[in-house]
Amino acid sequence: MSITVKFYDDAEDALLKFAVILSKYNGKWVFCKHKDRNTYEAPGGHREPGEDILSAAKRELYEETGAVDFDIKPVCVYAVNRESQVETQGESFGMLYTADIKRLEPELHSEIEKIIITRDLPVNWTYPLIQPELLREAVRRGAI
Repeated sequence: MSITVKFYDDAEDALLKFAVILSKYNGKWVFCKHKDRNTYEAPGGHREPGEDILSAAKRELYEETGAVDFDIKPVCVYAVNRESQVETQGESFGMLYTADIKRLEPELHSEIEKIIITRDLPVNWTYPLIQPELLREAVRRGAI
């Protein structure tokens, strides 16, 4: 299966299904480790019915990191297209944000086992064909 990631300045709100938040705390990266995986990812997740995308981003950031005080800013819309030899699954759209976390709650309230706060990027990304691309685009756009 091949995966391509594209970036847009905006998109129709109804298309935005995911939020990913590239986060820092005290100048260091914040990454999550899901209970069912041995890899790391940026905080983020699915938008719930009736939820606006910014609210989804704030909720996911809190649930996955314990962030209770933070500044969050939109970067851009991203689209992921997964293609196999048999079919094209079409584009899935999400919104990319950055966040500067000022205060963390010590207890997590989700499927996340732990967070790491580090100067280094993960070697073992959960989504190695997607999230490093999101990070590169945020840097390219001057958001980080």
